[in-house]
Amino acid sequence: MATLLWIIAVILVISGIYVILARRDLLWGIVLIVLGFLVGPGGVSIFNV
Repeated sequence: MATLLWIIAVILVISGIYVILARRDLLWGIVLIVLGFLVGPGGVSIFNV
């Protein structure tokens, strides 16, 4: 399960960076990066209750 969460988190963060750099949409990029940090098993995770 932790591996799957890492993969999802990495995809979200990379997507956020892409949105910021390529599409110049700062708000959605930040939202995707924050979601990546919240989903990731390291540090803060919304699935660790």
